[in-house]
Amino acid sequence: MFLPKYPDSPTPPPAHTHTPTEPMPVQRSLPAVSFDRDTVVALVVGGVVLTALLAAVAVTAISVAVAAVVLRSLLRERHQR
Repeated sequence: MFLPKYPDSPTPPPAHTHTPTEPMPVQRSLPAVSFDRDTVVALVVGGVVLTALLAAVAVTAISVAVAAVVLRSLLRERHQR
């Protein structure tokens, strides 16, 4: 039932008559990328969220640096008295 069926009279493979003088260059194509509306929206929202997180980290770092400078100057004045 699942046995392969062979042709009755085997035919020889066709003769190869063309011999290329130079190998064909490999053509690499970029994968086809199609952006639908949902993908674009997700990328934009992700970019906005990452930018907001980066801004929050920067603002926090600046405020910690300012607080450190203020505390240092207050402690220095206290030790000098």
